[in-house]
Amino acid sequence: MRTILPRHFIAAMTVILFAAGIPAIAQMGGELQEKMAAVKQSAAQNQQSLHRYQWVETRQLTLKGDPKPPKQSMCQYGPDGTVQKTPMSPPPEPPSGGRMKKKIIAKKTEEMKDYMGQVKSLLAMYVPPDPQKMEQAFQAGNVSLNPMPATQETALVFKNYAQPGDQMSLSFNTAAKKISTVNVNTYMDDPKDTVTLAVQMASLHDGTNYVQQTILNATAKQLQVTTANSNYQLIGTQ
Repeated sequence: MRTILPRHFIAAMTVILFAAGIPAIAQMGGELQEKMAAVKQSAAQNQQSLHRYQWVETRQLTLKGDPKPPKQSMCQYGPDGTVQKTPMSPPPEPPSGGRMKKKIIAKKTEEMKDYMGQVKSLLAMYVPPDPQKMEQAFQAGNVSLNPMPATQETALVFKNYAQPGDQMSLSFNTAAKKISTVNVNTYMDDPKDTVTLAVQMASLHDGTNYVQQTILNATAKQLQVTTANSNYQLIGTQ
């Protein structure tokens, strides 16, 4: 025989269960806000510290499974806050073959250069993580928290961070108060033109956090770009 509970009893139990859940929700929201503040502070401090350094960037491009010669550049931040690069590698050899072949190669090279410029502009919206964009995502309710007690890290997942439908996930070491990894899933103009980026962070001797390695995959172009940053030196020192 089925027991039918009175409506007022069901309503009362619903209120009790909802009230019991409020502290847990509030605690989760408070923890997220606390982690967000720590991540934003860490990102802002490191960005400021990196302006004092110059470093060597080594970039390896692989197109349709064919690795191209690596390129090296000396990098440092300019007065406008953007990274300025001075090529260290010798210029590429001119293409061989007839005039038509050279013309085709030059066209493809220019197209790839334009595409890489677009990719660079896109990824600049994610790396380094921008405190203002993180706050905007938080205010819009697009941030979730995933604690990882075993590694003393917390994963923060940002959705619709820089573009509708994108996602940026960063791991934050709560003990060291540093970002350890960043993973981005985004796209170019067409959402089908997906671009993913995996970033590994490391620390300099003075505690400054920096991007040690990035691996970019642009599936539509069958393109992979691996970038390593090394030999950090304070500007003006040897």
